[in-house]
Amino acid sequence: MSASTIHAGGIIAAGQGSRLKRDGFKMPKPVVPVAGVPLIQRVVAQFAEVGITRLQVIFNEDGRECAAFIRERFPNLDIRCIVKNTRSSYESFWEVGRVSGPGRILMSTVDWICPGQRFRQFVDRARRCSDASAVLAVTPFVGGERPLWVSLDRSGRVTGIGGGAGEVVTAGLYLVSGAIFDRAPHPSAFGRLRDFLTWLVACGEPVYGVAIEQVIDVDCAQDLRLAEKVARDEALEPSESRGGLLA
Repeated sequence: MSASTIHAGGIIAAGQGSRLKRDGFKMPKPVVPVAGVPLIQRVVAQFAEVGITRLQVIFNEDGRECAAFIRERFPNLDIRCIVKNTRSSYESFWEVGRVSGPGRILMSTVDWICPGQRFRQFVDRARRCSDASAVLAVTPFVGGERPLWVSLDRSGRVTGIGGGAGEVVTAGLYLVSGAIFDRAPHPSAFGRLRDFLTWLVACGEPVYGVAIEQVIDVDCAQDLRLAEKVARDEALEPSESRGGLLA
């Protein structure tokens, strides 16, 4: 297997979506539609467009029906689902990563929206970071309530995570080496995925950032309105610049 090969995909969809529920959305967050396409369908389709055919996806107990939905929607993909209420985003990440195998894994949350072309550019650039334990998608667009700031050196290596300000923030997309899960602490060690990422950098692991111009993290109704605009604008682009259609 070459260094650029992506072994598998993993999607973290076990969050409670509490802010969307507060704004009146009753369905599980993974099936909240953006421009008519459920979040989970959009992510799986974009993974498939970059050649990912084997996926591990984690849902919480309230999202159990989401597992059947994506299996029916993507019958040609090998999709394996974990249904579990996890205590943290890191536990969800750990649960998916440790069963995905030793190769490179493209992992993401379920609630990001960016143009397909930007996503493919991230994957292409991240593949070239052959020595990386992890490559994080980062963006100068800050739209969430609790952004995770990232500092990069001139080579793109992450030198620091956290703090109150910076130039870029994490964007919910990661290309990771499956080997990191052999030494990753148990989920009881960290309360959030950001704590694990901070630990990786502090341990001296080679972690890099690749920038995407705009990524929307869909946590509330306001985010959803902005995500709808991004999706509509993409739909108006010429088909050759968008890549394949959603499955």
